[in-house]
Amino acid sequence: MQEVEGWVRSVHAGGDDDYSKPSASGFDIGLEGFPGDRHAGFTRLAQSWDPEPTGTPRRNERQWSGVSVEELELIRQKMDLSESLSAEELGANLCVEGIPGFSQLPKGSKLVFPSGAVLLVEEENPPCGWMGEHLAATYSTHSGDPVAGKMFPRFALGLRGVVGVVDLAGVIREGDRVQVRIFEGQPL
Repeated sequence: MQEVEGWVRSVHAGGDDDYSKPSASGFDIGLEGFPGDRHAGFTRLAQSWDPEPTGTPRRNERQWSGVSVEELELIRQKMDLSESLSAEELGANLCVEGIPGFSQLPKGSKLVFPSGAVLLVEEENPPCGWMGEHLAATYSTHSGDPVAGKMFPRFALGLRGVVGVVDLAGVIREGDRVQVRIFEGQPL
């Protein structure tokens, strides 16, 4: 199993209507996810993109979401944003630094923290149109042109981070070292 190491730049949780998640110095993560977060829980209701009918209770494979500083910068450049794109505004629970190809981590990869907490990657987080609308209302461009919010899904494709479940509970803090154990087999 290949391993890489990075750092936790920030941690976030919340339930705001616009999906933004305020940062904190750290969180004691339970098996259901980040405490007080809108995506925490063992189950969730199926959405329009799921194979089940919308509203059907199903296993929550999206207990947490993570992004990387490096990929946020690439999205910022593509969108010509005049300020840094923040994990808080994108609704991510975790922002990491120093992990190449973070959004491409395969299912089964593990993020291991000093406290013993382990986050398991389930899948890439696909960018969505409503987030582009939120960014267009929040950010401005270098050129002064309106933010091309409708282009967010295209600009962020392959850069929007990953989602997953909590494998082992524990504390995750800003500044923590994170060891990534990249899954190299084929998931079943």
